[in-house]
Amino acid sequence: MSTTRDGVLTRGARGIGALACLLLALLTAGWIVRDLTIAQHGADVCWTWLGEARRPREFTAWATSALDPLLMLGALVVAVATVRSAVLSSVAAGALLSLAAATALLRLPLVWMLGAGWLQGLDSGLTARARLTAITQLALAVVLIVVVVAGRRRGGRAGRYARHGARGLPEVASWAYGVVHAAPSGARPERPGRPYKGASVTAGVLLGAAGLAVAGWEIHWQQRLGGDVYRKGLLGDASVFRALLQPPVHWQATALALLALAAAAAVLRRAPWARPAAMTAAALLLVHGAVALVFAVRTGEFGRLGTLPVQARLEVGTAAFVAAAGLAALIAAARPGVPAAAHHTDGVLAYGSAPGEARPPHAPPPPSRLPPGW
Repeated sequence: MSTTRDGVLTRGARGIGALACLLLALLTAGWIVRDLTIAQHGADVCWTWLGEARRPREFTAWATSALDPLLMLGALVVAVATVRSAVLSSVAAGALLSLAAATALLRLPLVWMLGAGWLQGLDSGLTARARLTAITQLALAVVLIVVVVAGRRRGGRAGRYARHGARGLPEVASWAYGVVHAAPSGARPERPGRPYKGASVTAGVLLGAAGLAVAGWEIHWQQRLGGDVYRKGLLGDASVFRALLQPPVHWQATALALLALAAAAAVLRRAPWARPAAMTAAALLLVHGAVALVFAVRTGEFGRLGTLPVQARLEVGTAAFVAAAGLAALIAAARPGVPAAAHHTDGVLAYGSAPGEARPPHAPPPPSRLPPGW
């Protein structure tokens, strides 16, 4: 794999990225607090996130869904990871890009949905604020992408790794006069941040299978409902409206399938930035499947699974599989990746660091005129 694009995120880029993540989290947290203030009971918000149709105390609409607390928590985690110097630049960049992709896909339909005519029954000021929130979060997602693309510093640690590590040659102290390799260089070292092979295969297979399962159901619903009805569930309609910041049901499922399949491809290639992408997709799949599974339990479908039609049993089974696959993939992707290579001098002979030191075999003789400071 080429290392020409390797770079180190500057301290300023990390700071801007962390600030954008905090703003994303604060915007979502504000709407969660707003839902808690209009709820008759605090638990009503949680049950609404799980699919139950509970009415707020006032004549208004809920604003958040089950994905909003996950996006808020994810933004906070990415902000903390970005400012930590111990986190590799490739991992930090992957976390920023993953958060940006998830935010952009889940907020994009709100731009036209919150301005549609079928929402005229709601407070226009409320829908305007929700739409402004969606646009602002889309702009912050663009900022995160720009930070990763433009905030790289050339010639940092990654550049030294590319010059020395790519050839398998360890770095040697600059004060030594000569260097002789006692043995040929071994296998090419792993790039720091890459997931290990076992974890990458596990996460990639699980994410790919779960993404294909979600995508398969979307293909099924498109064929069964027809183009016009399915388009309403994809682009938004009063019949599928649940909350102000919740994307249409089919758009949400399609976005999660795309994120899962893209993360599966990246983690199977063992890209250094693939671990945070896999963790993001796995967490979203876990919440998506768990919400459907809890709803099936609350409605009694899970208890009478044997008497349900075949399609209903498949839906419950798919929800359980997606939740389990998301949890297992999240655990596999959360395992530490390849650490940064520690430079050492095994297999390397150097001389010139002490007077009278014996010259190794096959080493060139020292110069006749010793350099200053010898």
